[in-house]
Amino acid sequence: MSLFPTIAIVPARGGSKGLPGKNLRRLGGLPLVAHSVRFAQLCPEINRCVVSTDSEQIAHAAREAKGDVPFLRPSELSEDSTPMLSVVQHAIQNVEQLEGRHYEFVILLQPTSPFRLPEDVSRALEIIRHDSAAVGVVAVSTPSFNPRVVCVEEKQGYLDFAFEKKLYMRRQDAKPVYRINGMLYVWKRDYLIQTLPEHLYSEPHRILVVPEERAIDIDTLHDFQLAEAMLQAGMLHLPWSEDCRSEFETIEKS
Repeated sequence: MSLFPTIAIVPARGGSKGLPGKNLRRLGGLPLVAHSVRFAQLCPEINRCVVSTDSEQIAHAAREAKGDVPFLRPSELSEDSTPMLSVVQHAIQNVEQLEGRHYEFVILLQPTSPFRLPEDVSRALEIIRHDSAAVGVVAVSTPSFNPRVVCVEEKQGYLDFAFEKKLYMRRQDAKPVYRINGMLYVWKRDYLIQTLPEHLYSEPHRILVVPEERAIDIDTLHDFQLAEAMLQAGMLHLPWSEDCRSEFETIEKS
C-alpha cells in the first residue's frame, strides 16, 4: 500500500438514454467500461479500482478486464436523477467496510472519458498533495471558442452578449475559460464522504488542464463515432489496449 492510499471508482450503470448500452460498446476492441479498468491498472498510485454498476452484463465485462466488482449498486442509486456523488460515496463506504480501513484519496473514472493517460492521475495527485487548502482536483480543457467573446442571447428581441459587456476586440485578448470535461476527478476522502451534492464545489478545488482533443465525453452516438474515427486515424491512443500497446511502447521509447 502506498503512502497515500488511493481508490478509484468507475461508475457504470446499465441504463443510458443518450446512447443505449454505451458502457458495453466496444472501442478499440474493448468495452468502454474495460478501458477505465485497464487504465487504472497502469497507474501505480491507484491501490484499488472498483466498478460500481447495477448491471450483471457490465459487471461481467469489467471482470473480464480483471476489474473488481465486489457488489452490485442498488436500484435506488441507478436512476437518471441519481447524483454521481451519492454513487461514489456508496462505493467508498462499502469497500472500506469490507476492508476495515480508510483511503486518503478518491479518484472518479467515468467510462465515457476513455482517453485519459496515467500521467494525468500523477499530475492531479501531485497538485492535491501539495495544496492543503484544496479538497479536490478537476480535469478541464480549453474549448474551441471563448464564451466571453462569442456567446450571445436574445434580449427583448435583439442580440445581447450572454456574459459581461463585450470588452474584447480580439479573441486573443480575452481571459481564458475552461470547461469541466468529465475526464478525471480527485478528492480528499474525508471531504467527499461528508459533503452533499449541492455543496460539492463549495470548498476550494484546483484544476488540471488536459488537451481538448483528449477530452471526448461519449454520451451520444456522434461522440462515439468521433472517438472511434480519431482512434483509427491514430490521433488518439489507448495504451492499455492490446491493439495499441506496441505503438504506445514505441512512442514511449522514442
